[in-house]
Amino acid sequence: MSAPRSRTRTIVGPAGALECAVDEPAGTPRGAALVAHPHPLYGGSLDNKVVHTLARAFVELGYVAWRPNFRGVGASAGAYDEGRGEVDDLAAVLAHAGARRPVLAGYSFGAAVAARLAARLVEAGEPPERVVLVAPAVRLLEVPAVPPDSLVVHGEADSTVPLADVLDWARPQELPVVVVPGADHFFHRRLALLRRIVTANWR
Repeated sequence: MSAPRSRTRTIVGPAGALECAVDEPAGTPRGAALVAHPHPLYGGSLDNKVVHTLARAFVELGYVAWRPNFRGVGASAGAYDEGRGEVDDLAAVLAHAGARRPVLAGYSFGAAVAARLAARLVEAGEPPERVVLVAPAVRLLEVPAVPPDSLVVHGEADSTVPLADVLDWARPQELPVVVVPGADHFFHRRLALLRRIVTANWR
């Protein structure tokens, strides 16, 4: 498959400029997917390999993939806000993208942010098309319940966010978790498999 067409966009966010990478599929898009990056204070950015992998999967599925840098990261204005303002950042990207029912996705810290925005949209009566969470940081932030058709992927050998913690979060929701055998938090040598899991579990 050829590489997606990528461009950089700067939009107005609640804390100032928000830098975004936009990856576009060939032909008419079926919708928009927002992909949120890992923790800003630990090197998380739109260039993260897992974030790239998710964006490529969504482009393959026909979506325009938006990868914003949260406030204080890269060329985005503002400062880290412990997951609160970052939800507003993601909401601003959604408003700019103009998608009525977006796919919301995220990795680690970004998964928690995506889940929080999903809960906000559900409460407003405008649920996302689908939620995809990879290694959600349930230890770091409070992660709300997500829609029952959400896709959650976690590494068996994740020492940053232990699998047991994610299962404890998912169990009350009766939410399945796709476990990648041997994968750590960073999905080293498992990125191609992660991409296949996303595309194979689509409809």
